Amino acid sequence: MLFGRRDLLRFCLKMSAFGLAGFLPRSLAAMVKPGMHTVSGDVRVNGAPVVPGSIVKPGDRLTTGAGGQAVLVIDFNAYLVRDDSEIIFPDEEGGLEKVLRVVSGRIMSVFGPGPMRIDMPLATIGIRGTGIYVEAYPDRNYVCLCYGKAILKSKLEPRVREALNTTHHEGPRTFHADPKALGAKFIEKAKMVNHKDTELIMLEALVGRIPKFGPKPIKMPDDGYSKS
Repeated sequence: MLFGRRDLLRFCLKMSAFGLAGFLPRSLAAMVKPGMHTVSGDVRVNGAPVVPGSIVKPGDRLTTGAGGQAVLVIDFNAYLVRDDSEIIFPDEEGGLEKVLRVVSGRIMSVFGPGPMRIDMPLATIGIRGTGIYVEAYPDRNYVCLCYGKAILKSKLEPRVREALNTTHHEGPRTFHADPKALGAKFIEKAKMVNHKDTELIMLEALVGRIPKFGPKPIKMPDDGYSKS
């Protein structure tokens, strides 16, 4: 099934009808609804349980337990945090470059304009106005720049870095904690896994935008996930 710009907007409206309130055109961006949009399972902010409508502030720490998941908006950035995750959101005191700290787990994020750095156990990613999905585990970190530009750097070997410019998941990467033991490199090409375009569309809709998938229509994936 092919989705063009007009179809994406129709889809966003349908998503809002399923309880994901907050879709607004760019001209009404000032009315973007901040805070928690959906909460399922064990979701906590600074150790306290939260519910839909709870406000999450810059610098807050969000954790999810087994089976937990949260969709939320802070400023003009939207996040989908999966289960067993720990995330520290960018602090307002972070200077010109804000830092999103992914301590563990899985998170999809869409960002408005302005520089942002994603800090993971094995990697740092410098971005600006992108859509991105990451997974952080002790032995490896996974990064899919869904669209936009980014500079990827290995924390274990600072000289190892890569610049990416994508429009539709062209450059997923895996960072290894012990590449020598695997006969691998610090940063290696990977497959698109565990996230969907429909999720990116939903997140961008919450902040009055559509994904930057490029000028041509795209083929949407099915409802299943690719598996690593």
